[in-house]
Amino acid sequence: MNETGGMEARMSTAAKADVGWCYGNGWRQMKSHFLELLLITLLVFAISVPFALASEYSETDGVWSPLMGMFAFFYGILILGPVVIGALYAALKAARGEKLEVTDMFIFQKNYLNIVLGKLLLGAIVAIGLVFLIIPGIFFLCKLAFVPFLLTDRKMEAVEAVKESWRMTKGHAFMIFLIFLIAVPVTIAGILCLGVGVIVSMMWIDCTIASMYYAVAGAEGEQL
Repeated sequence: MNETGGMEARMSTAAKADVGWCYGNGWRQMKSHFLELLLITLLVFAISVPFALASEYSETDGVWSPLMGMFAFFYGILILGPVVIGALYAALKAARGEKLEVTDMFIFQKNYLNIVLGKLLLGAIVAIGLVFLIIPGIFFLCKLAFVPFLLTDRKMEAVEAVKESWRMTKGHAFMIFLIFLIAVPVTIAGILCLGVGVIVSMMWIDCTIASMYYAVAGAEGEQL
């Protein structure tokens, strides 16, 4: 690609970094990769079952409640968290229109330690923001929305991914906030569709967030 063509491609991709394009691309690519994304989402649900059961039991007065609470914490950090991040990477491949395989969700194994540390760091930063006020927590969540993709797509170290997400989302945080905001009624609509629709809603939202990362990265000439 020549310099002029590369510049035009970056300008074209930059124009895509808006809510409408991201939800539209997310929907199109979700339909194109529906079966793979469905299987990945069902796997995430299945893997989350032990976490959900342990979390629920930990809130009871049972003798094993503290142990179940501890199990839920470590299971969420060491197993469920990396799996969810791997599923987001699969959504990113779909958002790019790339060939997608169910096994792509297990990419977290290639950068496992940093993904675990990144998940912990991300959770801690957002939690600190929520402790002070809800608004700072939401702001941090939007600024760090690209961390999962940077950990898998570029296999960055945890701290590096946080810094890079903060940089990349400059000028895009409000758009990311709108994506998250619209995700609420989309999820509610999915739940109202006999509950089954929530699976499609989750697939669509993941592909939408991935589309925003794809658009911003492409505008910088990193994913054309």
